[in-house]
Amino acid sequence: MDISTFLARFWGSLFLILGLSSMGAKFLGRVIQYTEDKTITVSTGYITFLLGLATVVAHNLWVADWRVAVTILGWITLLKGIEKITFPDRVNKKAQMFKGKQTVWGFVIFVIGAGYFWMSLK
Repeated sequence: MDISTFLARFWGSLFLILGLSSMGAKFLGRVIQYTEDKTITVSTGYITFLLGLATVVAHNLWVADWRVAVTILGWITLLKGIEKITFPDRVNKKAQMFKGKQTVWGFVIFVIGAGYFWMSLK
């Protein structure tokens, strides 16, 4: 299995699970609540940063096919991690926008995960 397929399956599986958790168990609501605590936001920011950095280092392919989606997700994750570490208050303010729409955003996350997982099957 090449790195593109592995990362698409990894991110796809992660998003599928998080999307289902957000729709069923209201996981997204708890995550939004956790952003009120700067310590948790910064701590998860380091994890997010490391996941993004690992993806970018292993897969920085700017090509005209499905693999670029993995690269873009890596960069977005890396930048999100930096934002959570550097500006935890801003992350909390942005998270509040999603508070009342947990099921909708859970479905969006699920669909994104299904897309990445489907790409990995090619």
